[in-house]
Order: sequence, then structure tokens, then C-alpha cells
Amino acid sequence: MNMETLLAVCAGLGLSAACGFRVFVPMLVMSIALHAGHLHVAPGFAWMGTTPALIAFSTATALEVGGYYIPWVDHLLDTIATPAAIVAGTIVTASMITDVSPFLRWTLAAVAGGGIAGAVQGTTVLARALSTATTGGLGNPIFATLELGGAGIASIGAIVAPVIALLLVVGVIGFLAVRVIRSRTTVAL
Repeated sequence: MNMETLLAVCAGLGLSAACGFRVFVPMLVMSIALHAGHLHVAPGFAWMGTTPALIAFSTATALEVGGYYIPWVDHLLDTIATPAAIVAGTIVTASMITDVSPFLRWTLAAVAGGGIAGAVQGTTVLARALSTATTGGLGNPIFATLELGGAGIASIGAIVAPVIALLLVVGVIGFLAVRVIRSRTTVAL
């Protein structure tokens, strides 16, 4: 695997992780970067940089972000967002990997891209449930803002500095997972 392919895989995985925070933010960032000519994707994914796609991703992002600020709607969105994040993570990873066979591209995308998106989404679902249990849902807007920031930073970082962004995302996931496990243990006691 050459360096360009390795960077593409890191960028795809960083974008996939961002899909676990917010499904449409990474796709919007990709669409903007493609539309501006700052990003190149695998054949068949150029549609993501078109004006209709940019409008669709902008609208979907606005609705998703807004929905997470409405108490209890955020939990409903989590039930929809979990499978959607896995699909989106698979798609963004597949779109970034250009110099490999289609079989390898989609295998990496499904296993690694969908897997990391699902892991991040699962961690945020658990953290949101803990927030709801401990604050009665009053802390969820703060949590939604942190998730939105994480999605934006991870998305931009995955395009600008893919290796660093991927390492940061993995570190944040690990940190959040430890916090959730410790909090669940404390609440259970």
C-alpha cells in the first residue's frame, strides 16, 4: 500500500468516525471540499460535490443538528442515526480510497469505516443515556454541542491532516468509553 492510499484510508476512517458523532456533517464537509476542488474521491463518488448534493447535505445537516437540541427527540434520532452512521461511514471511507480494487475498497469501507462509525455512535448513545439519567435531559444540549464540535473538527481534520485526525478521534473514543464505563459503574453502586 503506497503513502497516498494510506492517507486516503486515514482520511476515510476519520470521516467515518465523524459520522458517528453526526451523520451528515462529514458528508457536508466532503461536499464543500469537493465542490471547491480541494478533495478528490474514487470514481463514482463525484456526485457528492455537485450543487444538488451540497444543498441536500446542508439541509440534512441542519435538520439533524436541530433535532439533537430537542429533548427526547435526540433519543429518537439516535435510534435512526445508529444504522445511518454505519452506512454513512462505509460510504465516506469507500469514496476516499481510490487506488485499490473495488473488493478491497468496499471490504475496508464496510469493516473499518462502518465499524468506527458504529463504535463512535455507540459511545455517544451510551453517553447521552447517562446524561439523561443524571440530568433528566437538561445536560443533553451541552452534549449535542460537543458532538457537533467533534463531528466538525474530525471532518475538517480528516481532510486536512488525516493521520493526526484519526489518532485524535481514536483517543477521544477511548477517553469517552472509559468515562462512560466508570460512570455506569458509579451509578450502579
